Amino acid sequence: MKILSIETSCEHGSIALLADDAVLEHALHGHANHSAHLLPEVRALLAEAGMVLADLDAVAFGSGPGAFTGLRLACAAAQGLALGAGLGVVPVCSLAALALQGEGERIFAATDARMNEIYFAAFLRTADGLETVLAPHCASAEVLRLPVGEWFALGSAFAAYPELGERFAGRLHGLKGDAVPRAGEVARLAAVEVRRGALVAPELAAPLYVRDKVALTTAERLARGGRA
Repeated sequence: MKILSIETSCEHGSIALLADDAVLEHALHGHANHSAHLLPEVRALLAEAGMVLADLDAVAFGSGPGAFTGLRLACAAAQGLALGAGLGVVPVCSLAALALQGEGERIFAATDARMNEIYFAAFLRTADGLETVLAPHCASAEVLRLPVGEWFALGSAFAAYPELGERFAGRLHGLKGDAVPRAGEVARLAAVEVRRGALVAPELAAPLYVRDKVALTTAERLARGGRA
């Protein structure tokens, strides 16, 4: 199976090519560079692997939650590439891609959503990949709670809010605050969906938004103790 994947839900974006069990991954540095360099990077990745779009079985993208601009970019790029090659698209939850890097059976993935909020979800590792036990949500750092049980936690939320690690210390058997969603894991999870026949027509693919707002008003920033 051959899958091209795009993950730009955060500033540490990447693209990857899955060919059977091997993954070739290229990093994209900074949101400002995603749009300008994404398609040339895709062409370079395919050339490095000696492949063309027509060789692929699907195009996958990290659907979020995450930065709105990055999600729209990944979705639009996946749609365009898939349409041009007559391929289906696989949207993959970016938190699931993050969780795939975790250890053990119970994995809690959380990323910094800015505006004093956090995107989070919980997963159980299975023989096929991951089972979602808590769907992606958005909540303030102050009210975030772990599901029942012990978990391996990872994601930028734990670097942005170190107090979370302290709050959950007795419930965590591991913590990796520098982990980010990566295109390699997006491709691996997409392969599971392709085997299940869960391809989406390019025009129906869409980002996963769990928050409608991209910025706080001045009054809201002041109410949360920020600057006007």
